[in-house]
Amino acid sequence: MRLLHTSDWHLGRSFHRVSMLGAQSVFIDHLVDTVREHRVDAVLVAGDVYDRAVPPLPAVELFDRALHRLADLGVPTVMISGNHDSARRLGVGAGLIGRAGIHLRTDPEGCADPVVLADEHGDVAVYGLPYLEPALVKDTVGAAKAGHEAVLGAAMDRVRADLAGRPAGTRSVVLAHAFVTGGQASDSERDIAVGGVEAVPASVFAGVDYAALGHLHGCQSINERVRYSGSPLAYSFSEAAHRKSTWLVDLGPAGEITAERIDTPVPRPLARLRGRLDDLLDDPAHTVHEHSWIEAVLTDPIRPDDPMARLTARFPHTLSLAFDPEGREDDGGATYAQRLRGRTDQEIAEDFVAHVRGGAPDDAERAVLHDAFEDVRAAAAAEGQEARR
Repeated sequence: MRLLHTSDWHLGRSFHRVSMLGAQSVFIDHLVDTVREHRVDAVLVAGDVYDRAVPPLPAVELFDRALHRLADLGVPTVMISGNHDSARRLGVGAGLIGRAGIHLRTDPEGCADPVVLADEHGDVAVYGLPYLEPALVKDTVGAAKAGHEAVLGAAMDRVRADLAGRPAGTRSVVLAHAFVTGGQASDSERDIAVGGVEAVPASVFAGVDYAALGHLHGCQSINERVRYSGSPLAYSFSEAAHRKSTWLVDLGPAGEITAERIDTPVPRPLARLRGRLDDLLDDPAHTVHEHSWIEAVLTDPIRPDDPMARLTARFPHTLSLAFDPEGREDDGGATYAQRLRGRTDQEIAEDFVAHVRGGAPDDAERAVLHDAFEDVRAAAAAEGQEARR
């Protein structure tokens, strides 16, 4: 059986205020074409269909069109909710939509209720485990405690129990949305645990032939049978080196796995540039990036004039600009209070100017700061005298 594993569409998301809806629509076109051209038997979507719980109307309309096009192909689709989705909203009409071959799995109580597909070698049980928020689903899945490993482990115990009751030779696939130990994160994923991501071991998926994962945005293999498809589009500059793709997975008659990456369309390449402004503007090596989305970090000791305007003259798609001046002193990890201790208001203000601009104020600017502080002190003193009368 041939499966197309994808996840993390994040419909409705923007990239540094640039709408990605057009690129997401192109991806849906690509998805449909891939299903048709590669004779895919089932599509797996491992969560984060939307970017937020209440998505904008254009994103909902794109999702609706995607469902109709997948249904028209006559190829079953199994889809779970992720931590960005509202499970209740995404699951509305699941029973009716299921009649068209689009199987939405958003209710934790249905973890052990698979979509059963079949090919010439027998049945394939596809289990959809939506994102499991420990505090909310602990009792539902029968976990001993509220933790990501505990609830996912309990849900998988239910999967294995159901699978054990099925005919011998039944192959199995699980969709899950989680952070699995060994996975490489990027900047665009939302943590699934307060204070940081709580990882679960890959061994939690023992006993199934393939685990189609969502949540991490980089396409990667934890092992042969546990894989992330990653997001089909880049959603942060930390993904500049990612090769965006989906997994085309062949599940053999005895549960053998072979997998091939299918590249997804790139709306515009990403580039992270660092250096002095004049060097970035003059270096011919950067010609290849002139039509890329750009994140630029300027290292000029003194902040240059009109840096964004000058950058966009050569790199019109510059989206992010930051400053990291050469020679900036390391504060040694001192706290804010420690850095201020024993310093005058004037010194603190001068340090602030130096930090923001990348260079210390000159004598005229120091005089302006001095006069401003004197005026404030005089006004405060006069106010105090008036209050004592």
